[in-house]
Amino acid sequence: MRDRRFVALHRGGELTPTDHRLLMVWALECTYHVSTCTSLEFRPSLLQALRTAQAWIDGKATTGDAMKASRAVHAEAKGMDDPIEKLLARCVGQAVATAHMADHCLGPAWYAIKIVREVGGSELERAWQLEHLSILPPHLVSLITTAQKFTGNRTMPVPTD
Repeated sequence: MRDRRFVALHRGGELTPTDHRLLMVWALECTYHVSTCTSLEFRPSLLQALRTAQAWIDGKATTGDAMKASRAVHAEAKGMDDPIEKLLARCVGQAVATAHMADHCLGPAWYAIKIVREVGGSELERAWQLEHLSILPPHLVSLITTAQKFTGNRTMPVPTD
């Protein structure tokens, strides 16, 4: 079931356009971070999707453009043999899909943790994600840290400045 707190104003929710864009910024941060901490590289198609996401943030791409890019990345992921590459593609797809539904911003955080575990990396990814919530205003930090898709029903520490 969808977390109604992530529904945009124009859809009858409370999420402002600015908040929605900030959630995309955080989703992209999580996506880029997992590639750097694991030395994974983005395929050109994934980079193009990420550019579409940034263009959406900047008001230079439509939600439809982002949805199309996200669907293309997810379709490409289906054909990938390497499980890590597939997870990275899903991470990108979720980040870009944030333009359509803001709660997709939680997907990159979840996929990043899966990727780090798969490559035998550190368990510090969630700590990094929580620390980097500082780029968001407090009400969005609270939104993310209390979202069931992010917490898995666990109490999450809220970052403090």
